[in-house]
Amino acid sequence: MTLFKSTLSISLITLVSRVSGLIREMLFASYFGASSQTDAFFVAFRIPNLLRRLFAEGALSQAFIPVLSEVKTREGESACQLLSIKIFSILFCLLLSIVILGVIFANYIVFAMSSGFQGDETTQNLSVNLTKLMFPYILFISISALISGIQNTFSEFKLPAFVPVLLNIAFIFSIVLLSPILDEPIYCLAVAVIIGGIAQITFQIWGLTRIGFFKGIGNNLIILSRSNFIDERVRKIVKIFIPATFAVSIAQISIVINTNIASRLETGSISWLSYADRIMEFPTAMLGVALGTVLLPNLAEAWSQGKDERISDLIDWGLKLVFFLTLPVSVIVYNLSVPLASVIFHYGAFSNLDLEKSATAISAYSVGIIGLISIKILGPGFYARQEIKIPVIVGVVTLVITQFLNFILVPIYQHAGLAYAVSIAACFNAIVLLFILIKKNIYRPCSSWFIFIIKILIACVVVHLFSAYTSELFDWESLRARPIERLFYFALILVTCVTVYAGVAKLIGINFKNLIKS
Repeated sequence: MTLFKSTLSISLITLVSRVSGLIREMLFASYFGASSQTDAFFVAFRIPNLLRRLFAEGALSQAFIPVLSEVKTREGESACQLLSIKIFSILFCLLLSIVILGVIFANYIVFAMSSGFQGDETTQNLSVNLTKLMFPYILFISISALISGIQNTFSEFKLPAFVPVLLNIAFIFSIVLLSPILDEPIYCLAVAVIIGGIAQITFQIWGLTRIGFFKGIGNNLIILSRSNFIDERVRKIVKIFIPATFAVSIAQISIVINTNIASRLETGSISWLSYADRIMEFPTAMLGVALGTVLLPNLAEAWSQGKDERISDLIDWGLKLVFFLTLPVSVIVYNLSVPLASVIFHYGAFSNLDLEKSATAISAYSVGIIGLISIKILGPGFYARQEIKIPVIVGVVTLVITQFLNFILVPIYQHAGLAYAVSIAACFNAIVLLFILIKKNIYRPCSSWFIFIIKILIACVVVHLFSAYTSELFDWESLRARPIERLFYFALILVTCVTVYAGVAKLIGINFKNLIKS
């Protein structure tokens, strides 16, 4: 299967996940709106999510997948299985300890995330209780992410891409069935997190069975009991993991700081940013995560085989696809932020003020879509080579820039200032990583880039003019009373924007076939 087909299949499965996620968010917004309770939940849920990104989807995958690919290429599947068992054992013990400590010290963790809650004891206590209930999620989802890395190394991408749907399904059923019967309905969300986490890890274990991963595991367990547990490969992963943890921690520290700042702003600020972030996860997952998932093991394999030209070609292909798809998405999301937020969130308890504030945050985040997704392509260019130092340094500088921008933008734009700071810093991060890859001759851009970008910009200008004009044609707030009509108008505008972009791009000579070659 070509890289484009692999990416497309992951994107389509991810589309199912994001659509189910949007249904989840629509129910969430309708049932709970944006309040001190939702702020408390988002803070509590963000804590295990941060640790998940730190220990599983972030640092561990960057350290684990390249080494696992190298072992699989050079020593075969049996050695790959043995290494996976060792890393699983280490990760399980580490995460179990973290979960226990997290539950014990939940008060202090919540304070670090949201010191602005200290004046509101009810919100503070709710956030602490939700944190304690949901902290075990880090164990389930991190092990699940580790198993995803194993499956990706074996070129199995579909099931790991589908697994997030299970959490969304758990949310949907909990909101509809549990919230009406609970004294405090918000607790139904914590129940959903735990049920979803258990379902995800169960499906992932089944996925390992499907690819025959457990075949001959008895022999490897015997070998494991007689051999040195901390061997050269494990030490190599740990050696990469420690600086990678620091690199990923930088981004998570920025999120913690931003959440803390938001907790000191107007009530609902954390929720407005979280709703907007859910919208941004749609394009970043559909393309960024899908491409990163496919590219990392392929780049790692190319590196282990000494194919430098293949590495450059893979990065070039990924970046061209990113530019072609994300620039128009950024323009469309920026101009259609109000209709987008109204169609997805503007029901039930979600007020007109919530609509306005969430739309502002969506526009601010849209500025950084190109940067956020490009990082998913450029980062693997370093991680596949088992080189972590440069992303760490760039990450530190990005953190400093983000907080400097917060200092300037938050007083002006309030909660949206935090989103603008993240967006601008993400673009800076991507530009610096790109420059270094080119300077180190890891990536050699082809000569057609300049003309390619000019053509994309021309098509984006046309889409900008069209989307900016059509977004003002309707009163999206008043259409709340006619949701089907509102959805029809929005879908019509969105489909027309995509058609206009594709038509103009084709007219001015962008070759679609070249974009899907890999």
